Amino acid sequence: YRTGLKTVWARLPVDDWSAPPAPPDGEALRRGLRAAEILAPAARRTERDDAVWDSRGAPAFLAEASDLLAGQLDEDLVAAIAGQLLVPRLADWCAIWLETEGGGPAAEPRLARVWHSDETGAEPLRTALERAPVTLPAGAGSGPVPVPWPAHPGHPAEQAGEAEDPAPPHPGGRDGAALAFRITAGGRMLGTVLVGREGDAQVPEVVSSLIEDFVRRLGLAVGAARAYTRQATISRILQRGLLPSKVADIPGVTSSLVYEPSDDGVVGGDFYDIFPCPGDRWCFVLGDVQGSGPEAAVVTGLARPWLRLLSREGFGVGEVLDRLNRLLLDDAMEAAEAAALMVAAAGGQQLHDGTQSRFLSLLYGEVVPLPDGGVRCTVASAGHPLPLLLRPDGSVRPAAEPQVLLGVVEDVAYESQVFDLAPGDTLLCVTDGVTERRSGPLMFDDGDGLARVLAGCAGLPAEATAEKIRRAVHEFAERPPDDDVALLVLHAD
Repeated sequence: YRTGLKTVWARLPVDDWSAPPAPPDGEALRRGLRAAEILAPAARRTERDDAVWDSRGAPAFLAEASDLLAGQLDEDLVAAIAGQLLVPRLADWCAIWLETEGGGPAAEPRLARVWHSDETGAEPLRTALERAPVTLPAGAGSGPVPVPWPAHPGHPAEQAGEAEDPAPPHPGGRDGAALAFRITAGGRMLGTVLVGREGDAQVPEVVSSLIEDFVRRLGLAVGAARAYTRQATISRILQRGLLPSKVADIPGVTSSLVYEPSDDGVVGGDFYDIFPCPGDRWCFVLGDVQGSGPEAAVVTGLARPWLRLLSREGFGVGEVLDRLNRLLLDDAMEAAEAAALMVAAAGGQQLHDGTQSRFLSLLYGEVVPLPDGGVRCTVASAGHPLPLLLRPDGSVRPAAEPQVLLGVVEDVAYESQVFDLAPGDTLLCVTDGVTERRSGPLMFDDGDGLARVLAGCAGLPAEATAEKIRRAVHEFAERPPDDDVALLVLHAD
């Protein structure tokens, strides 16, 4: 939360909108590994037994591995689950390097995961591998490549440097067979998997073939996780540019704004704004573009500046919507759709065929302070959930009339409603992520559910009202909201 003298607002769930999603914290990683233990108990509890890889064992393992790796959205968690599946079932230890995405030819791969059947052996093995990373020949394919066993004190490769900086002993002190496999997806090199089997002169062919098939699935999972990260990063950059860095303080009014984008990695269509205008006026906006992704982002990127421009030119509330409606319908949208195509191509997201999303639901209002306290509000709703007016006695009523969406019909004359917010009155504005929040067949606003919750907020300040409604929306169903949640509370002081 950021707090100002009069405004409290929130944007969730990230702080740095330009940064990619953070890697999973320790708890998230433990949950992922625990899932692997539950779904694949033999991965940790079965000793190595090459006899099980008959015509049925190998396909069952690969199906199990595909289920565990599919849908993981973080490449480090993918690597951690992969290590747990390989050890000790197919190898005594393994290490996974991941290439730095977009790092160029000079970028060094990072050692993402080291797993050992003996827990005390993981760190010594990591140290040895960090000293001498595996480097595969340039022409190596996806098949197994024999590599030297990691060196340890007394090993011929380390005798010359042992006195100066000896590597920790390899657990057990036994050499064995080590194989490296390239991780690839779509023809791109994503990393390397190194597996070792202590005391074996070579890895049986049936096992090496099985690991090769497993690494192919690992490559698909890593590639999918990276694609998600790229898309999420693009979405965060878009949202950073589409939403205001701060909202204005309105004299005589305390405002609280909550904005929670859905956690799907795709830029949403909800947007908001509060800004001053000439003539001692303040305007507020809560909008929702049909759809999501680049198309919605482009419409949002046009609508919010247009609203500011029209408002500051002195047009009334209804006139602003009239002109914005015509702008959404005219040829200027062709440029928006072309820009959306370019943005989508950069993010690897396919657009739907046919007409692009350009419908916009909008709640737009103007506030003017009154000499004796309170403010005069003028609002208009275009296909948007109606704003609700809460009086100190707990009564609630809609504060606007329903009207058609913007960008649908040309000959529309939007009308506005005027009312006063006296001290103690509260105005609530929401998007359909609140009213249409589902729990089975029911929606949050069925039977005036939103009005009932708001009635219980009589006497509360703006921030407490916003938090109570936000909490009610989340508690309405067990699953998190699958749509953006945005709400604006204006409370007359």
